[in-house]
Amino acid sequence: MDTFADRLDGGWKWWEAAIAEAQEGRWVRDAVERQVIKDIGTATNPLHGGRMAPFTEDSWHVRIGRIANWAGVLRLAARSGGWVLRPVAGEIPPNPAGMAELLSGIYAVGEQGEDWMRQLLTGELPPEDEIAKAEGFLTGPGSVEDLELFFCD
Repeated sequence: MDTFADRLDGGWKWWEAAIAEAQEGRWVRDAVERQVIKDIGTATNPLHGGRMAPFTEDSWHVRIGRIANWAGVLRLAARSGGWVLRPVAGEIPPNPAGMAELLSGIYAVGEQGEDWMRQLLTGELPPEDEIAKAEGFLTGPGSVEDLELFFCD
């Protein structure tokens, strides 16, 4: 079984591969991809009021729920565009990378949030440092929250 560190590392690698393709002009999003990115941003609004991660003043349920919500949103996004989400932990992103790889990279972290929520509901607290890293991946400057800013189309 992969660890959170594996998922996070893979998530960053797959994210970076897709963003590099876009920024170097090899992947130009089509209208569906642009709209899906906008919809993801709307559906995953972290409602943090401009605070920076980690959100230690929020309850565990809120923090983990914020992360886990990404998984469902990304599954819907992938289905809407016909993209297949793939495991990223320990995997090298395909070349060229595009929307499926971008979504897969982000999904790895959201899926971990779902795992943490199941654990939390049984009374098991997840590692605080891992929650903070997931929050930093998904929110704040240079994170997935700024996804639209990484595209020039």
